[in-house]
Amino acid sequence: MKSGLSFLIAARRCEINDLEQLTRTSALVNVIGHLVHALQKERGISNVFLGSQGARFAEQLPLQVRECRQAEDELRASFDHLDTDAGHLSNGARLFSRIAFVLHELDGLPELRQHIARQDVAAADATAAFVKLIAGLLAVVFEAADSATNPEISRLLVAMFNFMQGKEFSGQERAFGAATFASGRTDSQRQQQWLHLIQSQERCVQVFSDFSTPELRELWQSGQSPATMAELERLRRIACSAAAGALDPNLSQSWFDCCTHRIDAMKTVEDQLAAELLSLCGQKIVQARAELHDHQMILAAHNGHANGMPVAAGQVSPPALPYGPHLDRSILELVQEQASRLQAMSDELETTRASLNERKLVERAKGLLMAHRKLSEEDAYKMLRQTAMNQNRRLADVAEAVLAMADYLAAGKP
Repeated sequence: MKSGLSFLIAARRCEINDLEQLTRTSALVNVIGHLVHALQKERGISNVFLGSQGARFAEQLPLQVRECRQAEDELRASFDHLDTDAGHLSNGARLFSRIAFVLHELDGLPELRQHIARQDVAAADATAAFVKLIAGLLAVVFEAADSATNPEISRLLVAMFNFMQGKEFSGQERAFGAATFASGRTDSQRQQQWLHLIQSQERCVQVFSDFSTPELRELWQSGQSPATMAELERLRRIACSAAAGALDPNLSQSWFDCCTHRIDAMKTVEDQLAAELLSLCGQKIVQARAELHDHQMILAAHNGHANGMPVAAGQVSPPALPYGPHLDRSILELVQEQASRLQAMSDELETTRASLNERKLVERAKGLLMAHRKLSEEDAYKMLRQTAMNQNRRLADVAEAVLAMADYLAAGKP
């Protein structure tokens, strides 16, 4: 008959399997980060190229496309190495669905690039296509964060997802601003969209700060060049406070270079985050395997004690373990220690995932408004955000209220 310690050992093996899966997922997140960074730059270059009617960045564009293709090949190879038969994955259905969407969007990239090269697509439409693909890639990162079962790893994944999302909003601002400056015109609607992108970045970076380590926060702060930030704010003021009308197209290059310097600094933080994430996964696996070994030695000693079997000649005795003189008591203490540890992990995980759950609420509320009010995703989000500001409530609370009124929205009632 199996003892309680046998099941404790089985639980530890499950934990090691989960940690190994998290390590593979974290490595995938790192590869996704490389492609997202390359696509963000291609999007910005494409916007300048289209906004200037091909006068700018004609030479840089094919070079950036080549870099993106290399990063895409790396990601496709990572997808190929995933175990699609892994029925034990708790979020396998969601994760694999996200990956299927990403692959479909990647398959459409060559056609989009042809349209951009021929300049027969608007900058806004090209941007929307890139945003859709990058959103799909970030959704894979979100699933990785949502599947983490270790609180410390979960915190870093939440920090990683929000930092990558903030970097994406920075990339959108670079592309949007580059096209606006290159076109030589602005208006109040564009200015409002610009401000929305700035606010979105600030919100994501705040969540990153809440969940990252002091070292990562320091790296982020030290990486923001005062000269770059001053130039960024100067150009933002020019574009967002000017009266509707003409802008200096020559500022497009300055804007693109300034934003690129900042986004490259963000990539440095992202790379360090990814390195710390993989290192933490490795540490947790080593620790779990050492504890599993200790459990197995206790079980062996317990079975030998129960059977009254002495250690055979030439056989190495189990090492002395710090669990007290009586094995039965040692096992009880071990089970109690494991239960206490798991409860602490569960409590911390619940706190960490609050940020992810809020995003789920907002995404569901946006989808409801888009379906029943015929709004675009951007307009649906603006409605939620404006309501939250008017009522001085959290965005997640407004989203929850919208979901509670699903039946009224479906009926078309106000």
